[in-house]
Amino acid sequence: MFTVDTHCHVSLSWYEPVESLLFQMDRNRVDHAVLIQINGQFDNSYQFECVARHPDRLSSVVLVDSADPAAPSTLERLAEQGARGVRLRPDTRSPGDDALAIWRKAAELRLAVSCGGSAAQFADPAFADVIAAVPTLPIVIEHLGSVNRPDGEPAPFAVRRRVFALARFPNVYIKVHGLGEFCQRRMPVAAEPFDLGNLPILVQAITAFGPGRMMWGSDFPPVSGREGYANALNLTRERVAAWGAEAEELVFGRTAARVFGIAAG
Repeated sequence: MFTVDTHCHVSLSWYEPVESLLFQMDRNRVDHAVLIQINGQFDNSYQFECVARHPDRLSSVVLVDSADPAAPSTLERLAEQGARGVRLRPDTRSPGDDALAIWRKAAELRLAVSCGGSAAQFADPAFADVIAAVPTLPIVIEHLGSVNRPDGEPAPFAVRRRVFALARFPNVYIKVHGLGEFCQRRMPVAAEPFDLGNLPILVQAITAFGPGRMMWGSDFPPVSGREGYANALNLTRERVAAWGAEAEELVFGRTAARVFGIAAG
């Protein structure tokens, strides 16, 4: 099965260098990874260097300073260098006459957006307005829309329902990360490490978006301080496999390959 990890961070100044990621990919038979630029880092040169060294294994999603009036032209230059997407927040707006200039430029360049933010930002009707304004732009919501904390919102989960209701827009996708992100570790640690009391969130997400608009990402290297890369991949895959082999193939590779323009094998 062609496997894509859609959410990895590498850096020489924060987190880990790319060699650490490649080790985990090789160890766990992950074919391709999407490098997601860390917040606040507008120098994307290291990610491009990594992709140049491993073009069959890595793709780059860049970050630009959206407050800079030149951001759209900067993004165009980065796309020419090979960027497959740009990381934006739900409340990202451009200066000047067109507040959605950076979103429209991403759509024009046929890039994907990896979108990170708070649950409240995703649930805000203003974000739905942004999505509606760029219907051809693939927008990938990170971390299950940040409604992923097991001790987060109480029932009846109004914010979660508003976030998952964004599935009504056909250009919106969602990332699921490892079980350790939304299920608590059992204490003391047992053979089955997770308290799966919050597992319905995975069912709700895949029911809303369908496997054709859902993709897995490890969140490397933060995942290493949580359940670990192998568990993030394999334990989540076991749960998704309950929807069938095609769902597993979509969530763990085919959806991401289509959205980020990755050649499968």
